[in-house]
Amino acid sequence: MKLIRYDALTATPWKNGGGITRELACYPAGANMQDFVWRVSIADVGQSGPFSSFPGIARIITLLDGDGMQLQFENGTRHDLTTTLAPYAFRGEDALHAELAGSASRDFNLMWRRDAAHGSVEVLHESTSIAADATTLLFCATGEWRAGEHRLTQGDTLFIDANASNIALTAQQANSALLYVRIALNDN
Repeated sequence: MKLIRYDALTATPWKNGGGITRELACYPAGANMQDFVWRVSIADVGQSGPFSSFPGIARIITLLDGDGMQLQFENGTRHDLTTTLAPYAFRGEDALHAELAGSASRDFNLMWRRDAAHGSVEVLHESTSIAADATTLLFCATGEWRAGEHRLTQGDTLFIDANASNIALTAQQANSALLYVRIALNDN
């Protein structure tokens, strides 16, 4: 298990200047945007604009804070990403434009190659126990949590390798929310 503090993450500006990204984890370690199998990050979106195209990639985006954005897909589909902690899945190759609904926003992103892995994001609000039978990330979205012997405050992530023992998750404050991310390679 590895605890990742939000303050320790490196902020990388986007090429188009519309925001910044902080990578939480990727596989294989050190992979770039062209050769990752899966990637988890947090993005600060400062202006409206098109999403980058990622052919063959599945994506789940979750609004963490801010007013959010309207996602307008080229095929006419629209999704209002304006409710915090409501994961939304879409294909990385789908051409879309994001229009900020107001102020800047922060979102949580999970991406994986569909031919190599599969993933999920679940929002937990109550204490529970999980089996880490796949690569697992626990991201403290609000409040404070205990994950086994680890204490997570807002913005912290606990990275857990597959096949770890059961882990007790305990909300330490009212209205705490934890993103429970599971990623498994397709041969698993």
